[in-house]
Amino acid sequence: MEINKNEQTSARSEPVCSLREKQLLLISLARITFLSLAEKLILLKKLDSSDDLALLSLTDLSEICRRPLEKAVWNGEENLRMAKREETVVRAKNIQIVPYAASGYPALLRECVNAPFALFCMGDISCLSGKTVSVVGTRRIAPEARKAAVQFAYDAVSDGVTVVSGLAYGVDSAAHSGAVKACLDAADSSSYGKTCAVLPCGIDTIVPYANRKLAENILRSGGAIVSEYVPGIPAERWRFVQRNRIIAALSPATLVVQAPCGSGSLITADFALECGRDVLFHKAAFSENACSVRNLVESELQAKFAMGKAGRKKLENTPEKYLEAGAPVIENYQDFCKCMTEMPGMRRYINEKNMQLELI
Repeated sequence: MEINKNEQTSARSEPVCSLREKQLLLISLARITFLSLAEKLILLKKLDSSDDLALLSLTDLSEICRRPLEKAVWNGEENLRMAKREETVVRAKNIQIVPYAASGYPALLRECVNAPFALFCMGDISCLSGKTVSVVGTRRIAPEARKAAVQFAYDAVSDGVTVVSGLAYGVDSAAHSGAVKACLDAADSSSYGKTCAVLPCGIDTIVPYANRKLAENILRSGGAIVSEYVPGIPAERWRFVQRNRIIAALSPATLVVQAPCGSGSLITADFALECGRDVLFHKAAFSENACSVRNLVESELQAKFAMGKAGRKKLENTPEKYLEAGAPVIENYQDFCKCMTEMPGMRRYINEKNMQLELI
């Protein structure tokens, strides 16, 4: 096949971005907070480099996005300067950047309405391409809930299911620990699931700091740590809530092991339902010790509500609300599998390779 001279000239004149330049552009876009996922994808398609993005004015961005952005704060040069600093961290720590359009981006996460533009990852993100279950719960964990979270995660991973959680104290830590133990106990863990921690901050910072050893074990056992935030972004209260939507979206089902009224775990359950996922509760959530924790938390919330420091919505958000709506209570992983097979809300998801991601 012959190519005419005009085509040859055109081919040579097309900009060729190095891997570093591609990463710079992805980081530059990822750190912009006032643009939607769709708008960032448009810019990614239109722009050749991070320098091109830095040259755009707020007016330029408004024209490309087709909406007014005059209230937004934008300094292209400063954004590029920060992106270069963050890209240095990415290279130094061997952090992977998985953009929304990449084949490695979790298929289930794409179904989330406000999915992240990119994921920053350490470890093996492919563990999220198979069967997954999200396990969440309170930091004020009761002994029965701790034992339940560890055992459930151990059994799930042994059955080839990856356990997703948030690396927080309490239920999250117990679930990750059980998953890691299953991998490390196995003579050959190639057919085993793994565990993935989703952070509420830049991936270069482990939150809480005391769980850094657990984070190392997650990576050592073949799992992954992911975040939607560029390196250096601190953990703030609202980012924990935003993180919860990712935990919920990464699995067909979310298991709540223990959650007193107003718990962030119930926010994760809400996100799961919004994504069309299934929500289940563990029997340990209703043990005597768990109820004691619940009563204590409820008393604290009542006092805050009386002082105007907590809303009524938190007080009214209880596990019973979900049970009344049909959320089942399970006792162990085997019970969970049976329940997921029989639940009318069971859904199946297909990724780009037409592999079914079903939790049965």
